[in-house]
Amino acid sequence: MIISRLDLYLLVITTVTGLLSSPSKSLRFELESGHTKCIAEDIKSNSMTVGKYSIVNPHDSQPLPESHKLTVRVTSSYGNNYHHSERVESGQFAFTAAEAGDYMACFWAADHKPTATLTVDFDWKTGVAAKDWSKVAKKGSVDVMEMELKKMYDTVISIQEEMNYLREREEEMQDLNTSTNVKMAWLSFLSISVCLAVAGLQVWHLKTFFQKKKLI
Repeated sequence: MIISRLDLYLLVITTVTGLLSSPSKSLRFELESGHTKCIAEDIKSNSMTVGKYSIVNPHDSQPLPESHKLTVRVTSSYGNNYHHSERVESGQFAFTAAEAGDYMACFWAADHKPTATLTVDFDWKTGVAAKDWSKVAKKGSVDVMEMELKKMYDTVISIQEEMNYLREREEEMQDLNTSTNVKMAWLSFLSISVCLAVAGLQVWHLKTFFQKKKLI
């Protein structure tokens, strides 16, 4: 009885922490022929990410129409290409992020007359959620308890890395704000200096003009 309660306790903690710290996007969207839809995901460096996509068949008993083709490209915020497929019905990608930032998955439906509307299923997982725990359990010959503990440990590590990443981003934003404020202060000082110089030149010009005209 004690073991079953402990298993249930570990399972509840793992589920809750997994929901809080394991980024996962699973969505379905529509895409018209000749149009593009992009989905962004903020991924920290050295994180594993896995994505799967497929076109939903509008007629299960028939093959997909020729108009239902996708061109998919996954790029980083620095323009590096991590995945590219042309005119496919489904596909997947998996890679370890080399740099932190926003990664963009763009789907483009080929132009077709008459216009067709594609329904796409897309599942994108990063971090702990991208790990195949069934293979880990099989490879290590571990029992359910040990696998749950491994999940919890990886989840805690993921949370810690995420907090460190957010702290670094916060420091970068603070440095950017400080730099911007300093630049704005110098710009304001320069603007005031220019205005005072122009006003002084105008006074000097008017005084010289009136003196030449012997008005003063």
